[in-house]
Amino acid sequence: MKRFLPICAVRVVAPAVAILLNFAVPSSRSVAAELATTSPDRIRSVTSAIDSTTIKANTATSRDWPTVGLDYAETRYSKLRQITSDNVGDLGLVWSYSLDSDRGVEATPVVVDGIMYQTASWSVVHAIDARTGKKIWTFDPGVNRGEGYRGCCDAVNRGVALYQGKVFVAVYDGRLIALDAATGAKLWETDTLIDHDHSYTITGAPRAFNGEVVIGQGGAEFGARGYVTAYDADTGRQLWRWFTVPGDPSKPFEDASMEAAAKTWDPSGKYWINGGGGTPWDAIIFDPDLNMVYIGTGNGGPWNRKLRSPAGGDNLYLASIVALNGDTGKYIWHYQETPGDSWDYTSTQPMILADIAIEGSPRKVILHAPKNGFFFVIDRTNGKLISAKNFVDVNWATGYDANGRPIEVPAARGDTPFDSVPGPVGAHNWQPMSFNPQTGLVYLPAQNVPFNLTPEKAFKHNAATPGKFGGTTGWNLGFVLNGTTPEAPSFGRLLAWDPVRQKEAWRVEYPGPWNGGTLTTAGNLVFEGTADGRFFAYDATSGKKLWETATGTGVLAAPATYMVDGVQYVSVAVGWGGTLGIYERATEQQAPGTVYTFALGGKAALPEFAKYQTEDLLQGVKYDPKDIPEGAAIYVAACASCHGVPGVHNGGAIRNLGYVPASEITNLKKFVFAGPFRDKGMPDFTGKLTDTDIAKIQAFIQGTADQIRPR
Repeated sequence: MKRFLPICAVRVVAPAVAILLNFAVPSSRSVAAELATTSPDRIRSVTSAIDSTTIKANTATSRDWPTVGLDYAETRYSKLRQITSDNVGDLGLVWSYSLDSDRGVEATPVVVDGIMYQTASWSVVHAIDARTGKKIWTFDPGVNRGEGYRGCCDAVNRGVALYQGKVFVAVYDGRLIALDAATGAKLWETDTLIDHDHSYTITGAPRAFNGEVVIGQGGAEFGARGYVTAYDADTGRQLWRWFTVPGDPSKPFEDASMEAAAKTWDPSGKYWINGGGGTPWDAIIFDPDLNMVYIGTGNGGPWNRKLRSPAGGDNLYLASIVALNGDTGKYIWHYQETPGDSWDYTSTQPMILADIAIEGSPRKVILHAPKNGFFFVIDRTNGKLISAKNFVDVNWATGYDANGRPIEVPAARGDTPFDSVPGPVGAHNWQPMSFNPQTGLVYLPAQNVPFNLTPEKAFKHNAATPGKFGGTTGWNLGFVLNGTTPEAPSFGRLLAWDPVRQKEAWRVEYPGPWNGGTLTTAGNLVFEGTADGRFFAYDATSGKKLWETATGTGVLAAPATYMVDGVQYVSVAVGWGGTLGIYERATEQQAPGTVYTFALGGKAALPEFAKYQTEDLLQGVKYDPKDIPEGAAIYVAACASCHGVPGVHNGGAIRNLGYVPASEITNLKKFVFAGPFRDKGMPDFTGKLTDTDIAKIQAFIQGTADQIRPR
């Protein structure tokens, strides 16, 4: 497998029957039976019963998977034990379902009584009969795909919320939509965005509880002010909103928490003009016992603190966990995991709520492994740090002190290039982890993607400066990425982590990073898919591999398991893409987004997998060699965030321009200016690039291919 490479390495220029309980896998069903189980009346009856009470009650059995994280604690631990470490080798495919998508698929399905809701890229929702794998309905919200560039990390979606007969989907372009769970008909829609000048997007799953639907946005890289909002589940009316960072200090603050936060920012940086960041793009979790909503907040905008807050400061509430009142959204407490974040060390990674014994005393805790490489155990009643320990090698801090603050390494904030470890993609990203109370272990997808950060000497917000990564499409980082080649190793692994001892129990090493989320069960199992197109089951106690199957493409999403008609199923949605998967892949096969469903004794055949379509290394495009250096800088600003480095990266959800037909690069203008791929997410660069710019980009693409071509 080809090793993952840093994105902007432009230096290249220079058995058939289920054994347990005798449950048989259904091989066929009558038409009448299918119609009966998927009729609108039956679906409406089943889904209208889903509310906070039934979601909590389901934790006793794990029969259904009613929320993206299974339960309100988002443990992703199922009590089902029909499939165990003793019989998982008999697992087989029951059905597969095409999501008809060619970008990243990151959602865990929601399943109740055999009715599955799964999202694909571009926020498209599929309702599927989990008994047969047949479509019930689909809903396409009609995102303008030509504006896909407004998001940093692919046109992905991480799932729906199901509540009282409604399916809630948060749409890439900022809308929140309620659908009739029985028919897919739109019931209401609301625009969640405070303005459309900044590049806000939504990729996370909404959470529903006590009649509320809560969602946050992304966009800190582009210049946005983070906030989270609750809406009435029946009507879509806004109930409350809490901002994650302060606004213009010359205007009244929204509440006391914003007034307190403003004291930790330097107003000379005029951070409010750029938004400040802190966007809560994924981690939202509800604690029904304490009636608190915990929000994981994002990175600063720009990343470089010296630019957004020149005099320093913690910059609350960036890179923090914040507890809000579940009824009012009022601030209760916070714990900042990365004060004054300057490395894109978001705290938006999924959280788990657990009740565990620490030093002999029961504690209500949050378990969290954010991007910065430390595993945190936090008292969720008051936000006090209990312990923090690095779960991968880190070089920006040596640990946390008695006050819960990181002990930073001075070079991490210097003015010279810094090879940050972990890199901005994180030691752990959005891929969910799981917690098994039987083993006491958390199962965590860990990684490193090498990046070097060099502070920008002349930063201007929204300037399409050549060499400014993503500058032409609105990125604002304050760093040159990989202007110096990073030396840290790239890796991907599954860690079994003991949160009490803060110690690794076992690990599985993978060929590279960007592997999928995890599921653990009372059957002593852990399931995970990988970047190189495989789906595994491991012994949860020892880490021994027990079963695997091919998936035809990389796996990002976490699986789900549920019981239907006495049979336990495991489902996982696959589809390559996301931050790293946009421009790089770890398999030579290609398949559309697909849901695979397995059970003991399953005998269905896997669908055919196609070879990833690519040309030989580009050759034959005419260019002037003197244009290569300037072409490299323009390419970094306009193209690299999606296409990677020509010929160096191998292409992911989006093709690498070093491996396309020469005619496409020769006629690049036809693709760049109002071109034919806008419905695939390609920006229209009219007015952003000139004909001269295109000629220089062509020189860089072909010149790079020529330079790396074997002699």
